[in-house]
Amino acid sequence: ADIETVNLYSGFVALCIKLLNEHGELVAIIPRSFCNGPYYKPFRNIILNHTQISHIHLFDSRKNNFRDDEVLQENIIIKLVKEPPVTHTIKISTSTDGSFSDYNEYSVSSEAVVVSSDAEFFIRIPELKHYDVSLQDYNITNSLDSLNLSVSTGPVVDFRAKKYLSQMPEPETVPLVYPLHLNMTHCIWPQANSKKANSIFVNNETRRMFFPSGYYCAVKRFSAKEEKRRITACVISPSDFSEPQSFAFENHLNIFHVGKKGLDKDVAYGLMVFLNSSIVDRYFRSFNGHTQVNATDLKQMYYPSLQELKTLGVWAQKCQNLTFELIDDYVERTLCHHNVIAI
Repeated sequence: ADIETVNLYSGFVALCIKLLNEHGELVAIIPRSFCNGPYYKPFRNIILNHTQISHIHLFDSRKNNFRDDEVLQENIIIKLVKEPPVTHTIKISTSTDGSFSDYNEYSVSSEAVVVSSDAEFFIRIPELKHYDVSLQDYNITNSLDSLNLSVSTGPVVDFRAKKYLSQMPEPETVPLVYPLHLNMTHCIWPQANSKKANSIFVNNETRRMFFPSGYYCAVKRFSAKEEKRRITACVISPSDFSEPQSFAFENHLNIFHVGKKGLDKDVAYGLMVFLNSSIVDRYFRSFNGHTQVNATDLKQMYYPSLQELKTLGVWAQKCQNLTFELIDDYVERTLCHHNVIAI
């Protein structure tokens, strides 16, 4: 059928789109995971090239819908119309669960849902409480490439490297960092009572996965929808360890770096502050409806300039007790202008 997809639900919907007559309508209850990420890009292409998105319904609760069938993904209802893709209005509606007892709806431009300049064709679903008609008036427009920064998924898949892992530091090992080691501003390592390893042995098989000692910003790859922040960013500092020459990062982390080397210290702290802010959280939730934070998602975002990141970083290092509330207040005052959501 000439359909490239990675999942039965997306394959089924793609076939239905091809079978639709002109002006035909399709309504589907499907997981939201197709809205972003590289694997569903061909499926998003089919939707956006052959149909118009007419209506999207969001459920605020991920647990109450389809509970009897043990479905735990976040699901949406989407209505597509087989019409040429042009700028149009999309209806967004919400309810807590499938009873629709607190149904609410509003309309947004299709440009707010699919940004024409986005090469990945992410489908964003702006929530009413976060949606602003000025969403397109971005104040922050720097790509990671333009900043000479990179983000990569941690290369150590622990079950594949099991024979090289060590519960505690030993001679000829380097620190292995998991999400459990991370606090917002530092790394708590080693953790003696953890079920996870704290180190990995140095050899020809593992050495290619190491990063030289330095400052890095790490983002946890998994979160719960109900958590306060979808993105949880942390700083990894050389001072958190006993004079390591290298670090190893486990696969459940995304790592910001410069050519697989450490970041400028102030930039590392600045990235941590920016990524932990509410403006990023609101933006990220508009297109990410599952618990995974992919490196691709972080790559397609826009960021402040290096100087702005350094300003955020210098401020963060002076704070005695950094909190999300302090971060939001400072980011709003430093980066946001004219009440625009600055992403």
